[in-house]
Amino acid sequence: MSTADLAAFFREAFPGDEGPPHDDVIEIRQGWARLKFDPVARNLRPGNLVSGPTQMGLADRAAYAVILAHIGPVAMAVTSNLNFSFLRGVQFRTLHADARLLKLGRRLATVDVQLWQDEPDNLVGQSTVTYALPGG
Repeated sequence: MSTADLAAFFREAFPGDEGPPHDDVIEIRQGWARLKFDPVARNLRPGNLVSGPTQMGLADRAAYAVILAHIGPVAMAVTSNLNFSFLRGVQFRTLHADARLLKLGRRLATVDVQLWQDEPDNLVGQSTVTYALPGG
């Protein structure tokens, strides 16, 4: 799927979603996707930092995006496990997620997601996400 295909799928599958905009997938390559997220006030925690649930949601969305980019619009691919490491406080500015497909099997897909700000080597979080795939 292309970035436009993913945006159209997200709009259709999540019509009432008040989360990130559906054009947040900015690049897709073989086994890899990059998402961009611009936080708003409701994404903050005390200290003017982006909240943990927001970061985990972005990691999950990035994993979903890279998987769908490779298997097509499968709405019922679902998160079965998500491990997240908070590496440093996330400032109230653009946050990126790079998702790398580690394994795409018949029943499970595993993705490494790195969250960063400013430059790709300024990591603020890392996640390993596993998705259960339907019909495997």
